[in-house]
Amino acid sequence: MKTTSCRRRISTIVLAAAVLAPLSACGGGSSEPGTVAISTVDYAFEDLPSTVAAGSTLTLTNKAETELHELVAIRLSDDEDRSAADIVANPEDLVGLFPDVETVLIAPPGEDGEPVVGTGTLNKPGRYLIICAIPTGADPDEYLAAAAESEGGPPDVPGGPPHFVQGMYGEITVSE
Repeated sequence: MKTTSCRRRISTIVLAAAVLAPLSACGGGSSEPGTVAISTVDYAFEDLPSTVAAGSTLTLTNKAETELHELVAIRLSDDEDRSAADIVANPEDLVGLFPDVETVLIAPPGEDGEPVVGTGTLNKPGRYLIICAIPTGADPDEYLAAAAESEGGPPDVPGGPPHFVQGMYGEITVSE
């Protein structure tokens, strides 16, 4: 099925980026850089502010009991005017955005996250799409082990569509 194939490709791209790196409620924001604590549940980001100051560092805590979650922050081009919902509604469009991944944080169930791409800091002002592309139902230990052993390729683990299909996406604007 074309949609399933595209969704697997998107999840694969995000994971490949994570492996190649060194081994929904919206709130207000802050005008000063600092640490921004974001939590995940199945299938949403909690405490995701609408705006943060450039230089802010995102942290991730996974409150879910069984699902592995990630926070992928993708810098959108200045001329991109579609909403996050419109962008994730067309998974084929996401593939072209992955070169602009600024950071990826990944957190096993009930644990704090670790950066696997970037440091969690958003330095460049602009709009960022925030997604979780982990396959629904993927076994966390199997997924992480397969990622570590994949030597840059996609992990081959069973699972359903990426979490963003379940509604796990949002947007953050980074102000100067």
